[in-house]
Amino acid sequence: MNIAIVGGGNRCTRLLEFMEEYNFHELNPKVVALVDEREDAPCMPGAKKKGIFVSDDYNDLFARDDIDLIIEMTGNEEVFYDILRKKKKKVRAFDTRTAQLFWEVSRIAEKQKDVKKELEKTKITYGVIMNELIHEEVMVISPSYEILDANDSLLKKLGLTREDIIGRHCFEISHNQDLPCGGEHHPCPLRKTLHTKEPSQATHVHFDKEGKEIYYSISTYPIYEKEKLVAVAEISKDITKDIKLQKTMMQQQKLASIGRLAAGVAHEINNPMTTILTTAMLLQEDLDQDDPTYLELKTISDETLRCRKIVTSLLDFARQSKPIKKACQINKIVADCITLTRKQAAFEDITIISNLSEDLPLVSVDKDQIQQALINLSLNAIEAIKKGGKIIFTTRLSSPRDAIEILVSDTGEGIPEENLNTIFEPFFTTKETGTGLGLAITFGLIEQHGGTIEVENRLGKGRSFAILGEGSTFTIRLPIDREGRNAD
Repeated sequence: MNIAIVGGGNRCTRLLEFMEEYNFHELNPKVVALVDEREDAPCMPGAKKKGIFVSDDYNDLFARDDIDLIIEMTGNEEVFYDILRKKKKKVRAFDTRTAQLFWEVSRIAEKQKDVKKELEKTKITYGVIMNELIHEEVMVISPSYEILDANDSLLKKLGLTREDIIGRHCFEISHNQDLPCGGEHHPCPLRKTLHTKEPSQATHVHFDKEGKEIYYSISTYPIYEKEKLVAVAEISKDITKDIKLQKTMMQQQKLASIGRLAAGVAHEINNPMTTILTTAMLLQEDLDQDDPTYLELKTISDETLRCRKIVTSLLDFARQSKPIKKACQINKIVADCITLTRKQAAFEDITIISNLSEDLPLVSVDKDQIQQALINLSLNAIEAIKKGGKIIFTTRLSSPRDAIEILVSDTGEGIPEENLNTIFEPFFTTKETGTGLGLAITFGLIEQHGGTIEVENRLGKGRSFAILGEGSTFTIRLPIDREGRNAD
């Protein structure tokens, strides 16, 4: 096994010394690369003497084909997450604490001679490592996928006790399914470790007790007893925040690029569209309405008007200006939105219901922009549901109480699961006459306020959903204004 180390401090020196002294039975580890920004790092001189490749940039490692494992020993989580994103799929990686875990366990097993003392000390060390030193989530799993043990971090995350999960299958607890995970898009590192008898790594989506998605980087390591693989240690690192941040940054970059493109295109074609529309209307004035040419010109006018509608949407999308924030009552903004859209909803025989929490604190927002976002959601809901349907606006404090949530729910058929991840993408639409910009504009407006917007399909749950039943819900979260300013 060829190893690359990132971080040339004292811990790196101790690790190199340990690897030279320790008698490995199953593996033949060899350090082939060392990275540290400091030329005078403690480990660098010794590495150079041994002919080990050294660099001041860990990005040099990713082009190499001879590295099996990268050990991050700087203690910097951002560096570790960056390595996880950039490394080749076949290359495994773990951080300082994980290296320390297996180093300490190996030292204890090697040096203790008295069987009883060895067992007792191992148990103590195992307990400390599992529940105090390792903040990642750890499961020890049998070859038959049964959970043998789990640390407190995992139990707390799942909201379960050790008795709840011991003896149950790992895929049942972490994925809420009856069979082991697998396939190209959801590989099982545990299965691979059981097959190859070597460590493995993958990124998975798990579910918490409320069914919400949690992204994990999962590493599995074989556990041997008398040269027989008896269990696998699975260490999971929650990278949900990093994944969401990455998605948000990509969305913002995409919106900015498309906004610039949209502005240019809209300005270029707006004048020709106006000329076409005016000419068609002038020609119509000289013809009778029964004249076939008149009907052809009407088609030209109608289609040109539709093009102008798209151009207007493009300009709205490109002109997302910086919000001018003032302390506002969110319930008043919601009430104004309902007033503006109630008549159109009534025309479609759709009822709008409000369920607004009282005594909500102020929020610092641009009232017009938030109202535009809510109107977009309301009009989308009106178009999406059948006659006799309902739309409900709900306001409430979030948990924890650091934001106000605005929920816009409907009694429609919901959004196809395959569209949930792309619904806020610019130009994505399922409507024949839609521009695909309404939700993209809404997303941008909420993001500019430091808030978030999410969508979900779900069965009726709680007061709002008891009224509506099955449908879709858009949830906007806006941070609370803590400055105590007076409302408009």
